[in-house]
Amino acid sequence: MDGAFILRQACAGDEQVILQFIHELAEYEKLSHQVSVTTELLREALFGASPQAEALIAEGGAQAIGYALWFFIFDSFTGKSNLFVEDLFVALPSRGLGVGRAIFRRLARRAVERGCAGMAWKVLDWNAAGIGFYRRLGAAPDPGWTIYGVEGPALTALAA
Repeated sequence: MDGAFILRQACAGDEQVILQFIHELAEYEKLSHQVSVTTELLREALFGASPQAEALIAEGGAQAIGYALWFFIFDSFTGKSNLFVEDLFVALPSRGLGVGRAIFRRLARRAVERGCAGMAWKVLDWNAAGIGFYRRLGAAPDPGWTIYGVEGPALTALAA
């Protein structure tokens, strides 16, 4: 590939490509054991009657080389939404071509157009390459905050 690529909004029919990238991302993050999503779940979440998230596909030539998946969350302190980037992944052979930066620029434009207060995402603490990339974009960690969550049996127990 010569470095040329395009970004396009994902559409119905892209579920298998997105699922493949999710598996590659999970493998990179050493979290493959947590992936249970299917193409059917992705279809409903992204393109169903009440979409929960959106996705972008980066293509170089006729092949998908990366993707991002995001959704909007509400910030009660600002009274505005934030664009939350759930996934960003660029295939190894396409890294260093500006694909990740282009994806973040596109998402930042989307956030500004929608009147968002900001953008946010998570990064694993051992992912030095990712942290360096995000810092070069002008991002900084949110000091003093730790993310908590409840899932699986703990979620079921809490709901009972």
